[in-house]
Amino acid sequence: MVPMPTYLANNEIEMVALGEQLGRAFVQYPAALTVHLLGDLGAGKTTLTRGILCAFGHTGAVKSPTYTLVEAYEFAARTVYHFDLYRLGDPEELEYMGIRDYFADNALCLIEWPARGEGVLPAPDLVIDINVAGEGRRLDLHAHSAALAALFPRA
Repeated sequence: MVPMPTYLANNEIEMVALGEQLGRAFVQYPAALTVHLLGDLGAGKTTLTRGILCAFGHTGAVKSPTYTLVEAYEFAARTVYHFDLYRLGDPEELEYMGIRDYFADNALCLIEWPARGEGVLPAPDLVIDINVAGEGRRLDLHAHSAALAALFPRA
């Protein structure tokens, strides 16, 4: 693991702005990325994802794909897949939906509740752990390469 900055978001607006900041780094990264989003229910994983998608140019609503498991967003720079595995019954279900196809090419895969897909999902390039901190949220980032870590500005 490569040391990374800790970010603080005091409210939803700051969480979206932080997501945009992180998303700009993802736009610059020249290869496929797998990002695990950790945090309790209501921690702000989907809110952060909304900001990341804004950095790619998305202007519409962003809903958690709790029942569909995945939402795809097509952009010129890359395709972003937003997974929510909260309701996944068994990791093997991911094999039936062709999960490996999502992690090809230049895709960015944002995965909420990745532990539910353990053993099937590829290892993450980046882990974002979101925790309640008073009225806001603290985001601890853990990159698996120095090249990726170098893209993220200090908070």
